[in-house]
Amino acid sequence: MQIKGEHEIYCCGARVRISEKGVRVLTEPLVAYCPLHEAMYGTKRIDREAVRKSVEMKIAGHGFCCANRTLDAESVVAYGASEMMRVWLQKKLIDCAVIVCEGAGTVITTDGGLVQSIGARLTGIVKTSPIREIIERIEADGGFILDKADARIDQVEGVRRAFRLGFKRVAVSVAGFQAKAISEITKLQAGADVLIYSVCNTCVGNTDVAHIAKADIACASASKILRTKIGKKALLQLGMTIPVYALSDYGKRLVLDYLAEFEDKLVIFRTSKLPYRAENRGPRLKSA
Repeated sequence: MQIKGEHEIYCCGARVRISEKGVRVLTEPLVAYCPLHEAMYGTKRIDREAVRKSVEMKIAGHGFCCANRTLDAESVVAYGASEMMRVWLQKKLIDCAVIVCEGAGTVITTDGGLVQSIGARLTGIVKTSPIREIIERIEADGGFILDKADARIDQVEGVRRAFRLGFKRVAVSVAGFQAKAISEITKLQAGADVLIYSVCNTCVGNTDVAHIAKADIACASASKILRTKIGKKALLQLGMTIPVYALSDYGKRLVLDYLAEFEDKLVIFRTSKLPYRAENRGPRLKSA
């Protein structure tokens, strides 16, 4: 498949540039091992070469950053942002979702299938450039592109635009490297409900914690900081390998609505404190 444009993403804590010249890993990955990465790409030891190969597999298998990008609504993880948003839209618990897609930037949509198709195998997109074919397919499925000319990623403006389009109940995903946007979005909520889902948090630092704490739901990714400082604020925790924390009553309520549609068996028990940890579960950072 032929890559179009230039894009930068985070994968396993490494910054990666994708362009017509190929895949270049710009920084060392922060993660030494990730069970999800192993399940999806067969990688036990994560280094620059493993990151490069996994991104190339995403390109070859799913058309990532290509004109013929696969839009497949198959669920990939149990508690992902796109998986939850799809259910919330289908159950009409929210009016729209504000998400990000490579080649398009910030996207607003009411279609749960489109949310899952875009987000199923997505990783944190730092910046992207327009891919006409991807934009046209998203628009054909009823999606609204914030900035077709530049494929700008701006989740704050995406929420503002959703309000101007008449939506009152909005779910938005915000990557950890854009954590300040969470605080900005919380200031926009007068007269509307905004569910903020914090994602792609492997690289977050201490200065990001105050912003992420304002989210309704946060994925811990491979971050020790989130497990320590955000996990203890959680009202509910999903999973142990890569835990997801509900941080507000609104987030907890929508998580429970999602679980009502969950087909796998579950164990639910109460605890006096969170986060709940199990030894030798989850990603391992290189500094560990």
